[in-house]
Amino acid sequence: MSRIGKKPIEIPSGVDIQVGAEEITVKGPKGTLSTPVHPKVVYTVEGGVINVGRADESRIARSQHGLRRTLLANCVEGVTKGFQKGLEVIGVGYKVSVQGKKVVLNVGYSHPVEFDLPAGIEAAAEGSKLTISGSDKQLVGETAAQIRRVRPPEPYKGKGIKYADEIIKRKAGKSGSK
Repeated sequence: MSRIGKKPIEIPSGVDIQVGAEEITVKGPKGTLSTPVHPKVVYTVEGGVINVGRADESRIARSQHGLRRTLLANCVEGVTKGFQKGLEVIGVGYKVSVQGKKVVLNVGYSHPVEFDLPAGIEAAAEGSKLTISGSDKQLVGETAAQIRRVRPPEPYKGKGIKYADEIIKRKAGKSGSK
């Protein structure tokens, strides 16, 4: 039995959940999210709790059980608290700023790089730190990854855009001849 799949999901006050044939829609103070339903997974709403179970004990049902429970739990958490991802811009002369729905990155290229934020994502720049926030966990992570790809950190000086909790393995430079 899936340990994650067995955990019930508590529904906070102010969150409305609609279980449909194709998808589950979760509405809350931070917006509306939906996740697809798998036919081998059974959802039961009792009081203020959702339980996720299996229709049978097949391999597909067992593999989908924990996944679908986690996707639904992420939707519930996203519409109540939201998700955040932190990025740091490291390098001499490197800076980041937010102008409306655009993130402007000066990261050593001959021109500033403008990144358009998708709908539902907000960004806040504070010095050399950039915080990406939103209600959809997958979209927040993907947006942060796309911004990081503009100038990934390099292993010699550590210059570039890195996640706030990322540790860069440093390499030794060339040693002089003797």
